[in-house]
Amino acid sequence: MKSRLDMLKLSPGGYKAMMGLEQYVHSCGLEESLVTLMKLRASQINGCAYCIDMHWKDLRALGENEQRLYGLDAWEESPYYTERERAALKWTEAVTLVRESHVPDEVYEEVRKQFSEKEISDLTVIVATINAWNRLAIAGRSIPGLYQPAKAHEQKTA
Repeated sequence: MKSRLDMLKLSPGGYKAMMGLEQYVHSCGLEESLVTLMKLRASQINGCAYCIDMHWKDLRALGENEQRLYGLDAWEESPYYTERERAALKWTEAVTLVRESHVPDEVYEEVRKQFSEKEISDLTVIVATINAWNRLAIAGRSIPGLYQPAKAHEQKTA
């Protein structure tokens, strides 16, 4: 597969705006592992190979175990996730698949048991942001396998 578009080069203002969202997501106060788990799940739903590769590697770098990563696609039947994670994953799926479900009230009520209104708002920003990244990566045919977590973390601190 060959990459189609280099967003950073072709649309630097758009890329900068996306990075602003990304910076907010990582500073909103939610656990980094939860944020990244949500990103991986949305990327699985959207079929974004580049983002699946990225967030799988990020979770491994954060110390996540293989069993929880392998079970993520069937998280509802897997006993490896906390109630808080389950609520966030349910929210991730409902918001990602908004056309199908319109984010049902019962999902919102489940999420409210685990998260404050501000946190639910942040969960929604996280899902919206990863869905946008997925669409950019898929449309541009970003090539999976090249991402390295250590390099990404070095760039964030530079």
